[in-house]
Formats: sequence, C-alpha cells, structure tokens
Amino acid sequence: MIHSILDDDLYKFTMQMAVLEIFPDVVAEYRFTNRGTQRFNEDFVRELRRIIDEDISVITLTDDEYLWLGSSCPFFKPMYIEYLRNYRFDPSEVTIRLTKDNDLDLRIKGPWHSSILWEIVIMATISELYFDTIESKWKKKYVNADMSTGSSLKEEYASFIRDIGQELESSNCYFSEFGTRRRRSFDLQDAVIGTLKECKTFTGTSNVFLAKSHGIRAIGTIGHEWIMGNSALVGLRNANLFALEKWAEIYNGDLGIALSDTFGSAAFFDNFNLLLSKLYDGVRHDSGDPFVFADRVIEHYSKMGIDPMKKLVVFSDSLHARDAISIKDHCRGRINCSFGIGTSLTNNMDFFRENPPLNMVIKLHAVNNIPVVKLSDDEGKETGDRDAIRVANYIFGRKGLDE
Repeated sequence: MIHSILDDDLYKFTMQMAVLEIFPDVVAEYRFTNRGTQRFNEDFVRELRRIIDEDISVITLTDDEYLWLGSSCPFFKPMYIEYLRNYRFDPSEVTIRLTKDNDLDLRIKGPWHSSILWEIVIMATISELYFDTIESKWKKKYVNADMSTGSSLKEEYASFIRDIGQELESSNCYFSEFGTRRRRSFDLQDAVIGTLKECKTFTGTSNVFLAKSHGIRAIGTIGHEWIMGNSALVGLRNANLFALEKWAEIYNGDLGIALSDTFGSAAFFDNFNLLLSKLYDGVRHDSGDPFVFADRVIEHYSKMGIDPMKKLVVFSDSLHARDAISIKDHCRGRINCSFGIGTSLTNNMDFFRENPPLNMVIKLHAVNNIPVVKLSDDEGKETGDRDAIRVANYIFGRKGLDE
C-alpha cells in the first residue's frame, strides 16, 4: 500500500531535515486519534502490524529517487539526502492494540528525526486497509458493473474529479492535491493526479512520489508538529517566533509559507513581526472561519505597511471545490490565495456516499516526555494531554484555568 519512501507528504521530509539540524537528540511520541465513528477488529490490527513489520520496514530510497531529489528539490541539503538514502523505517517505534470499544490505540515513539516519517505512511495504510477489508462493499459495485459500458471505479472517479478540476479552473482557483493521508487507495490518488494534470490551475501534489511519477511539482512547507515541538523545547508563548526564525535560517528563504493556527491565530500574529511578515511569502490557514482569517491577514499586512497583493494565503482546511471558489471570490483583488485540497479529491464523500472517509489524525504528543498541544482556531481540533491543553489555553489568554 506504500509504494516508496517518497510516498509521503513533502513537509514530513522538510521537517525531518530541520529536526536533524536543530534537535538531533530529541525523542518524540505521536498518538492516533479517531474522530469518527468507524471501528476496527483484531484481523485489521494483525494485518496493519504485518504491513508495518514486513512491507514498510524494507522500503528504501532508490538511486533514481536519490538523483531526482537532488535535482528537483534544491532546498534539500546534500547531507540530508545522504541521510535519507540510509534511512529505514523502524517498526519497533510503533505500538498498536485494539481497545475495548474496537478503536485503535496506536503510538509512535523514537528519535524525532526517525519517527517523524511514520505519520502519513501509517494513516494512508490505515485508510486503504480499512476500505479494503472492513468496509469493502463499495468495490463490488464496480467489479459487477455493466462491462459493455466499460465502466470502472477509476474511470468513473476520474470523470467525477475532472468536473471538480474544471470547476476550479473556470473560477481561476489555483490548487494542489493534499490527500495522501486519507486516500481510499494509492491507485485512486494516482488517477486523481493524472486527471488533474489537465487543469491549468493545478499546481502540484503534496505526495513526493506521485510528483516525481507525474512530472509535477511537490508542494509543502511546514506542519504543526514543528511549532509544537519547539514549544516544549524553547518556550510555549513564543514558539511560533522561534520556529519561524529557525525555519528561515535552515531554508534561507525557500519554503516560505508560515502556518498560522498551532496555538490559535491570535498567538501567531503576536509573533509574526515585521521581519517575518516581509520575509515569508505568505501564510497557511488550517482551521477557523476562512473569511474572517483572510480579513485578519489583510489587516495585518496593511498595518505593517505591506501590500497584501504581494503576499499569499494558502487555504487547506477540509476544503471542497465550492469552498475554494467562495473564498477566492472573497479574496479577489485584496490578497492572493491558493488552495490545498485533500480528502475531497482522494476520498470524496459525495462520490462514496455510503462509505465516508475516516476522520482520523496522528499528532505529536510529547517531545523528551514533555507534553505538547495543538490548539488551532477550532476547539474541536485541539489535541494533546488534557492538562497541557488547559495550561496552554491559559498561557495564551484563551481561557481561564477553570474554564
């Protein structure tokens, strides 16, 4: 189900290089959270364990991939690509068990620079395995389809996605595909990207392997865990500031989209000073009201004396095409915007009506046994130890300790 070490999102690799440079000795722990109603069984857990132990553990960077990274991703330093060439997934970092209510208790713990690559790989495997074993009736519809029409899942889904791409193109929405973690299958994601390449406003994919395979751009910069990890190691209140400053030092101006909502956008803008506002190309929205956020970014840049039309907002919060088009209209002529669209491209619930995608995350839980949290601009998206969340909300002035 995982086809390459590069069958992962670009930002996992960019953060891996940053962790190696700044925090090479830090130990990280990640935990799985199932926000949905779908449940698992012992057979599922056994097969997931087998895939991790026998399939993923033997994946290596090929010579062809090694050369491609050096030429297509110039922001990676040669020493990092050498590190990746020698990297092997360590299955001992992953523990899995089935809970009493048939959910997954899945944890990842190991050196941060090593364990960092498991998140997307495991989520993609869980999603594909779930729809291949537990909820597999959807496939029979296409196996038994009228062969005289040449109907097949990939063809029907590609046609469905083509319409979405054309709708986005006609609205001049520049967008990329961010759907690896909750894809229904690798084959469907591959078909999606092959279809979307036809759209003039399609800019690339977060999946590095598929970017290479299709000859398109790999898209990605920074994730919440970089800022979360910094919060425990250098201080919570100004974690955004330190994380963004160090990121700029490591990448020397490349990968310049700042993630805004790790501890809520208010905390972010308190740290997003004039230097960072000028240095970074723009910001990414991943929770909260996108229209309110767009107005807040425009206001921030204007107060800094920066023309918002020289900056970019990347929207990536559970987007559908209709959302992107509405946001584009709101931003038009005020600030540039683009869109990272994930699950609605690789596992669209309007297409698979009876079998919606899994609503799951794997988030950084602790570094060096210090709890870390993600607050976001949506209270329902908070993750981390309950007491740590309570303290963080208090420190950032979001809630009282007893609220």
